[in-house]
Amino acid sequence: MESVTFESSEDIRVVPSFDLLGLREDLLRGIYSYGFEKPSAVQQRAILPIIEGRDVIVQSQAGTGKTCVFCVAALQSLDLSVREPQCLILSPTRELAEQSQRVAMALGDYMSVQVHACIGGKSLAEDIRRLDHGVHIVSGTPGRVFDMIQRRNLRTRSIRLLILDEADEMLSKGFKDQVYDIYRYLPFNTQCIVVSATLPKEILIMTENFMKNPVKILVKRDELSLEGIKQFFVAVEKEEWKFDTLCDLYDTLVITQAVIFVNTRRKVEWLTGKMREANFTVAMMHGEMPQKERDAIMEDFRSGTSRVLIATDIWGRGLDVQQVSLVINYDIPTNRELYIHRIGRSGRYGRKGVAINLVRNEDVRLLRDIEQYYSTQIDEMPKDIAELI
Repeated sequence: MESVTFESSEDIRVVPSFDLLGLREDLLRGIYSYGFEKPSAVQQRAILPIIEGRDVIVQSQAGTGKTCVFCVAALQSLDLSVREPQCLILSPTRELAEQSQRVAMALGDYMSVQVHACIGGKSLAEDIRRLDHGVHIVSGTPGRVFDMIQRRNLRTRSIRLLILDEADEMLSKGFKDQVYDIYRYLPFNTQCIVVSATLPKEILIMTENFMKNPVKILVKRDELSLEGIKQFFVAVEKEEWKFDTLCDLYDTLVITQAVIFVNTRRKVEWLTGKMREANFTVAMMHGEMPQKERDAIMEDFRSGTSRVLIATDIWGRGLDVQQVSLVINYDIPTNRELYIHRIGRSGRYGRKGVAINLVRNEDVRLLRDIEQYYSTQIDEMPKDIAELI
């Protein structure tokens, strides 16, 4: 990651070691016992300005350690003697909100920090109980967080830090109004952090409404091609041929762990059924499933009990399962930004990975568009694909 050039707003200090960030002792212990030895390129640049109280916009590839950036900064900024929410992390999916909670809990392991995931699909009574008992950090989805604020169980008077994770999604049509509703309840001088792998220009313009002279740490777009991930395509003349191609690839999939992306919930269910009929073991996940079921599937996948997961783009954002080194786009994603979120599941944090795209005749233009946009090359899949994974 050292070779990444950041297109930053001003002279950003590069801090090569966690020891030099001036962090509290118990947080430093948590960082090292979590397994981090040295900050990644984005961590070397972004943690310090957040700790110094600046508004910060961070854009960096999937898997470069952005969650750690804002969790470390949030934990450093806490006054542990105040049992009220001081940091609010908003995420577009429940899984991401829980992931941020887990990372904050792990890094804050020696700090007696209280971190609560405030998400839909979980017990309201439990949310109310935890919030009334007192927590330092709330990581949640906008709907449930706003509900808790309106019920006055989530008190906002001590919040000093607002973090928007996957901000391009958070500020797009689906969530924008809810985010602004929440923002109106926060204290006047709340520090804002905006984090994403992709930040289209219109989103950057929107941040001017609520950020004060932010430090920008941006990776140039042509470096978002995710070095270390080999990208291939398999030409399948028509839709019906994709399934046979996937079956041929199945033995290759289970060498490690693989995620197969399709564009709709219906198709997840259809493809899962068809794979199981053909005696292949697969798990599936989409946004309409009950939360309990989604949690159980994630747990199985994380532990390696299940090895092949068929999913919609709900899984494409930020979820880190270390062993995933193969992503298959059964359907080419509907927009260019989604492509990088998906293939970023493999090769996380500098590891190697492989992405295979199943391309119908009518998808060729989409794929060429993705290639141009990210200045990358997607070659025809070689025969010895198993050796590359």
